[in-house]
Amino acid sequence: MLTYEPDATIAHRLDPRTKLAVQIGFAATALAHTTPRALALLSALTVGILFAARVSLWRTLVAYRFALGILALAPLLAGLTLGSPWFDTAAAVTSGLASYRVALVLFVSAAYVRSTPVRKSRAAIQRTVPGKPGQVLGIGVALVFRFLPVLRGDLRTIRQAMAARLGTERSAVDRAGTIGLLGLTRAFDRADRLSLALRARCFAWNPTLPPLAFSRVDYLALGLAVALAWSAFY
Repeated sequence: MLTYEPDATIAHRLDPRTKLAVQIGFAATALAHTTPRALALLSALTVGILFAARVSLWRTLVAYRFALGILALAPLLAGLTLGSPWFDTAAAVTSGLASYRVALVLFVSAAYVRSTPVRKSRAAIQRTVPGKPGQVLGIGVALVFRFLPVLRGDLRTIRQAMAARLGTERSAVDRAGTIGLLGLTRAFDRADRLSLALRARCFAWNPTLPPLAFSRVDYLALGLAVALAWSAFY
């Protein structure tokens, strides 16, 4: 799973608010433009962003394998018809282009995850969205980034334990039900322990957050974000 890794890349030096702005601008442009030329330019930009954050393409593909599998399956399902000609090529191409744009957005988000600490993500959100909504949103993002890898680890442990006990010999429905039930049990147990830990540490709604500051590189990246957002309207 993709997580933050300390490094000295350009992406690591950027302010998290800048990286969020680039992501928003990129997503807006990717969803607005469907021509092959636009997708080629966005693909080149995605490669540049991954290079700037030094993201491993293989690790990204492995981390997003389930989402990418669904995106690859979507054009096939969209093209199927109940009657002649049985497969609509135009519908499949339209769905395939949409899936490709979503995949590009996922790859750009991978660069953000690898280059941004959780505390700085929370600080960026709370300083962008004022008041209690920003605090709630920042806390939610921080908990998701910290809690999701733990839950994935629990599911992996459950699957390995089932395999060691010849659980692979059982039916797919039985295995899915067992994993789902044990996964939910572990998730609720983790949530209870998290709640207790937060109370024990005197959880604060507005803790001291890390300082954020824009540099010269940030202004260049913000210019890119504005250009991407502006291009979504043309």
